[in-house]
Amino acid sequence: MKCTLMHKRIAVAEMELDDASGFIQKIGTVYAPEHLPVGIPIRKGLADKAALNEWWLDRSIPASRSGIREALETLEITSTKMLLSRCYGLSLSDQYWICPEGLSLTWDSINFFDNDFSEDVGDVLFGADRKGDGFNFSSPDNTSDGNLKKRWKVINGKNYLVKGGSKPFCQQPFNEVIAVGIMERLEIPHVSYELIWMKNEPYSVCRDFVTGNAELIPAWRILKIQKKNNSTSVYQHFLHCCKALGIKDVVPFLDRMIVLDYIIANEDRHLNNFGVLRKAETLEWLGFAPIYDSGSCLGYDKMPAQIRLEKGVVCKPFKNHHMEQLKLVSDFSWIDFDRLADIGGFIESTLSADGAKEYMDEDRIRAIIGAVKGRIRQLSQLAMRHAPVQTFSTRDDVKENIAEDYNS
Repeated sequence: MKCTLMHKRIAVAEMELDDASGFIQKIGTVYAPEHLPVGIPIRKGLADKAALNEWWLDRSIPASRSGIREALETLEITSTKMLLSRCYGLSLSDQYWICPEGLSLTWDSINFFDNDFSEDVGDVLFGADRKGDGFNFSSPDNTSDGNLKKRWKVINGKNYLVKGGSKPFCQQPFNEVIAVGIMERLEIPHVSYELIWMKNEPYSVCRDFVTGNAELIPAWRILKIQKKNNSTSVYQHFLHCCKALGIKDVVPFLDRMIVLDYIIANEDRHLNNFGVLRKAETLEWLGFAPIYDSGSCLGYDKMPAQIRLEKGVVCKPFKNHHMEQLKLVSDFSWIDFDRLADIGGFIESTLSADGAKEYMDEDRIRAIIGAVKGRIRQLSQLAMRHAPVQTFSTRDDVKENIAEDYNS
């Protein structure tokens, strides 16, 4: 299929897609190289096909998504990559899309920020049977990332993301609410999450923080603009890339994100789980996106004894262990520990919500509260004696910075 890669209303490049695999077979004329996705190299007027394919295919639903095999069978397709062209590559995270040759489509007529979209794909992703006639693939669910079961819904005229948890505890939706409570107390900019129940299962719901006037550029795209050498840490490389792009207030944002992730023992802050907002048309950087997607924390897949011992807790995006990542924090003075004094009661009330008893017993709740309080105490002691010295060592750096696979 011949098409034009578009960035909102701007024609970026001519492409040819393989209808069977979804891969970009050929890149033709590049009309607006500055509007290519961040981190796509262009040499002598030619865009790097491998890099653009990596970006394009990363827009598809991961093959490791919970329940995706059954969904693909219902949809009668062999790969999630084949869903990309069915919705013209449109997303609710950015303003990129493709216009097939011969079709007179416009951004204003088809984008999901301003126009209705079908819930047919979302229904299938959540276990429904495929409709017979009139199935509509035009959905942002075709381009949603992450491995947990999720879908987009329109609620009161606004776009909301509904996301489940992983078995057996389905704890991630509860954890999103707890993380929000901590960020509210510490005045960390964040996306707000609420807990809902569907068919006796917990889900988190959040409103889309991306609009038709701004887009999210994940951290992993930012890291692609420069090659990292072996003597440079992942953290330092990210700082260098942000500086090269003119992104401001990087260190204060990272300080807050690292501190939050330590408190909640977040295990999945990979490079697609934070990023920067920019204007699509002018390419103006607007600053870091509010913190989102913090559910894989608080021992979400562990037994109470493991939670108490913090056994098997991993870390991302910069270091493999939270205590090592805390050493990257330049300033703790912004933390008001008094505002965290009631956190135990808040966690207990969240994990004791109606319907939660099937997933949360008293021992598990006590273990989570005790672990959080212990980390806050350690953080307080560290803050009192901390003299910021960032060495940017590569020791304990994260090597494979990808999302958790909840099916493994």
